Amino acid sequence: MRTFPCVVLLFVAAQSGCDSSPAAPSDAGADAPDTGGPNASVLQYHNSASRSGLYTDPALTHDAVAGTTLDPSFTATVSGNTYAQPLFLDGQGAGKDLVFVATEQNQVTAFDASNGAVVWQKTLGTPVDVATLVSSGQVESTCGTVKPTLGITGTGILDPASRTLYLDAMINVSTSPYVVKHFIFALSVDDGTTRDGWPFDLSTIASPYSFNSARAIQRGGIALASGTLYVPFGSHADCLAPHGWVVAVPTANPTAATAWATHSPAGGGGVWAPGGVTSDGTSLYVSTSYFDSPTPPTQWTDADCLGVLRLDLGPSFSGGATDYWAPTDWTQGGDPASSAPVPFELPGATPSQLLLAFDRLSGAVTILDRANLGGVGAGLVSKQVGLGENGGGDILTAPAVYTTPQGTYAVFNGASKDCGGDLTALKITAGSPPTVSTAWCANVHGHGLPIVSTTDGTNDAVVWAVGTEESDGTVGDNKLHALDGDTGQALFTSPAMSPTERYITPIVAKGHVLVGGKNQLYSFTVPAN
Repeated sequence: MRTFPCVVLLFVAAQSGCDSSPAAPSDAGADAPDTGGPNASVLQYHNSASRSGLYTDPALTHDAVAGTTLDPSFTATVSGNTYAQPLFLDGQGAGKDLVFVATEQNQVTAFDASNGAVVWQKTLGTPVDVATLVSSGQVESTCGTVKPTLGITGTGILDPASRTLYLDAMINVSTSPYVVKHFIFALSVDDGTTRDGWPFDLSTIASPYSFNSARAIQRGGIALASGTLYVPFGSHADCLAPHGWVVAVPTANPTAATAWATHSPAGGGGVWAPGGVTSDGTSLYVSTSYFDSPTPPTQWTDADCLGVLRLDLGPSFSGGATDYWAPTDWTQGGDPASSAPVPFELPGATPSQLLLAFDRLSGAVTILDRANLGGVGAGLVSKQVGLGENGGGDILTAPAVYTTPQGTYAVFNGASKDCGGDLTALKITAGSPPTVSTAWCANVHGHGLPIVSTTDGTNDAVVWAVGTEESDGTVGDNKLHALDGDTGQALFTSPAMSPTERYITPIVAKGHVLVGGKNQLYSFTVPAN
């Protein structure tokens, strides 16, 4: 059985608890490639800035995956529900491999990846009690949200050069009156100490609009580009006249934070998908949700309406038609924000630089021309309907996009009109324009979000997903599933774990698959070839 290498962790003065000042950020988290290499670190949500969910691990052949087992020697417990994806820092022969888990109890733990032993553990503040938040009148009782406590929900990001973990925590700072705030933390990966000048209090943002921490929820993955963190926000179930934000926090000077917001007198669409802010290395992309306005707008603007938007670093939005897309029936509602847009390349297609988006309410997958999003109705390359609510199940997802010798696929948690199950793979075929068809469907008995492993970037594609709790609260099977990426055929199904929260995402690292369950981190081992 393969295990993680266990070596001595070496400290140097600039990385130890003696000096909590970080080195210059590397932006490796933002620019990490979709395919793997000698460094197996998982620095951010879905393993890349594009949020493709693609991993490369030579050990994970189809034959080897069939023999996957739960590692009985790995014991790692945490306090609280886990929604954020685990992160992994490769020791690269000079230190321990570390796994980081953050929970709704505002607990952050660094585990030794070889056995689950705690390297350090830190609580960032008192989590927010949702029932008290409702009774205080700051959040309507009709709004659904993470329960019973809110702490760390979105996935943070690791910067390996400065050896810093960045994440957002929602904290109860006063009980009478009941006051909550969002803080961005910068923690040393070596001992959990808070870097000098942090945490950053988001209520101090200089903006034309005030940041309402009680109504804001930070679900989406944090991005890092050019030394700046990009942190997305929506509101609780987007039913509070939602206010969407992308907050830009310079790592060298967090007090110089700025923000872009989808605000208007009536509200604004939230940025709440698990993928959060995505990037193709040049631009940032977000999806915003529809919300009910007492005075529906008659002309699309980023302040009021659902859509897919390209943002420049800063962040800023040009408002030009090349930099946003909305469906022609946008006034009828929809919810592109259920999935962050995923940039990808399709060689041989015209156009070939594409953007993949889903809409939960209309049940559609949309492929856009990334060079010209086109505005209302234009820029559309391909669209398939019959998915999501109107096609048999919610699309509340972070899709994984991958290419095999048989073609390019996008797999997501949601039903298709063409076949049964709760996990669907679409095949995207090059052409002028590209076309989309349903490749296969499978049932993972829950609402976990998929990732894909390959042995070299294209071969032995394996889709991994957990049968988590459904969006309506229905209990899933709580098992890890591995499926053939080309056919959907089951390769491995684990024994049931403890209850798992909806939308959790596993990771792959060094022949292991790591899953954050309720109060526990699991390590599944693929046998050595």
